[in-house]
Amino acid sequence: MVLRKPPAKPKKPRNYRKEYDNYHARPEQIKRRDSRNAARNSLKKAGVKVAGKDVAHKNGNPRDNRRGNLTVKSASKNRSYPRTRTAGKRNPYA
Repeated sequence: MVLRKPPAKPKKPRNYRKEYDNYHARPEQIKRRDSRNAARNSLKKAGVKVAGKDVAHKNGNPRDNRRGNLTVKSASKNRSYPRTRTAGKRNPYA
């Protein structure tokens, strides 16, 4: 007797409009995004090469744009650690 997997259910397509309305359009998220963009622009203005890299906040707070809190990291390093309540917000690679 050969056991076979049942056919996989088709994936529902992502609803990008709903994602935007529920998360990206929230005022606090807009402020965070604006602050991250400001951090990137401040490093560019200071002469740091940020092309193809992420600007990492050492303490994990995107609103804290002090020069001492900002570093440039590869995207894989900056995005590879967990951002959960129990894991804390500090970037171990920054």
